[in-house]
Amino acid sequence: MLRESMQSEGKQVDVRGVTQGFDEDVGIPHADALIEFAEAVVLRDAARTQSARETLRSALGDAALVDAAAVVAAFHGFVRIADAIGIPYTTAARGNDAPELRQQAGINDFYRVRGER
Repeated sequence: MLRESMQSEGKQVDVRGVTQGFDEDVGIPHADALIEFAEAVVLRDAARTQSARETLRSALGDAALVDAAAVVAAFHGFVRIADAIGIPYTTAARGNDAPELRQQAGINDFYRVRGER
């Protein structure tokens, strides 16, 4: 989704940043704050989430905080649902999930993609 939204604006993003960290010149406003918020939620760190939430609210306002929370919750939920019902990664998107993008981003290195538990 990030790649598509950036391309629709005529911008490029190095998708390796998803797994390796984004450079400061990534071109996504408040990228560090957004990443911190997403990671805090996924790690279920209440104190870190509260701090990240306040940073986002201060930088972007209430509406953008709600949007960020909805995106984080949705993606976090999709993965949990797929895991809970046993959908293997190899069948995600019916096999049409842009393998070159997976490789560039480093996603193929994740244990679930390699088939390990």
